[in-house]
Amino acid sequence: MATIHKRGSWQWQAKVRKKGIRASKTFETKAEAEDWASVIESEIVRGVYVDRSIAERTTFREVIERYIKEEAPRHKGGQSETLRLERFMRDEVALVDRTMAMLRVSDFEKYRDKRLEKIKPGSIKRELGLLQIVIEHVRRDMGLLENPVKDVKRPRVNDQRDVRLQPGEEQKLLEALDEGRNPWAKTAVILAIETAMRRGELLDLRWEHINLEKSVAHLPETKNGFKRDVPLSPRAKALLKEMPHSIAGRVLPLSPNALKKCFERARTKAGLEHVNFHDLRHEATSRLFEAGWNIMEVAAVTGHRDLQSLKRYTQLRAEDLAKKMSNGLSENA
Repeated sequence: MATIHKRGSWQWQAKVRKKGIRASKTFETKAEAEDWASVIESEIVRGVYVDRSIAERTTFREVIERYIKEEAPRHKGGQSETLRLERFMRDEVALVDRTMAMLRVSDFEKYRDKRLEKIKPGSIKRELGLLQIVIEHVRRDMGLLENPVKDVKRPRVNDQRDVRLQPGEEQKLLEALDEGRNPWAKTAVILAIETAMRRGELLDLRWEHINLEKSVAHLPETKNGFKRDVPLSPRAKALLKEMPHSIAGRVLPLSPNALKKCFERARTKAGLEHVNFHDLRHEATSRLFEAGWNIMEVAAVTGHRDLQSLKRYTQLRAEDLAKKMSNGLSENA
């Protein structure tokens, strides 16, 4: 049974006692108190009531800060997660200061739409994914029946960029990096082009995993969870030989953010604003196919588990072969 009492001049308190369960909450209007009591009574009758008292006194900001402190350090991409969540808390003050019980799907739909005016669909998709993980981490403990981010429709993403370095552009980029303050950024770019490694794989690369005698770099941890060995091209091998190194330690003493900033400054200076760091992996993969490698050989180097994602490269290769055939037939005609 629900009872509604006035508290002072401005508040109303609703109390529900039913089937041994007691719940209470204070509101600014009587109508809000009655609505809440009706919902709670209905949930008790249907056997789906969960105590939301913790969610009603814990802010989203507190949950995010707890995740940054306890969970992010345990993740391979924890530093990146922390930076994104700290940015979110700075930009979305009103949202993060709401209690967990007050969060709604519509809150994150509005956030999605606002962010889509500034960043690409793929980036907002990753942001929403991270926020969903943060909330899911505490959802059961806080008695939340649903994760409000889970039902937010993600923007459609076209990840198949086809940006290639045109003749002379690689040299322009490297010259711009030479003028930068961090020499390791140029090394990272060359290794990316020569090995097709992802940015995170390059930054995690350690000297104990480099075998210059066999021309192989061993990656014990990768994005898809599988270890792999990457062959080192003569250019990559020569570069690594020239670098100062120890038996152990990271090959590239760079943080993800430092590399990002160095690369963005250099590409702007070189007039290559359209080129992303990840495009270097695409460039390296394309060059392997152009050199005549088959799809299984390329997959062994790049770490692609789904060969479907490599089929667009084989189409490019087929077009090259068709041109060669056409030229050959023309010459013989």
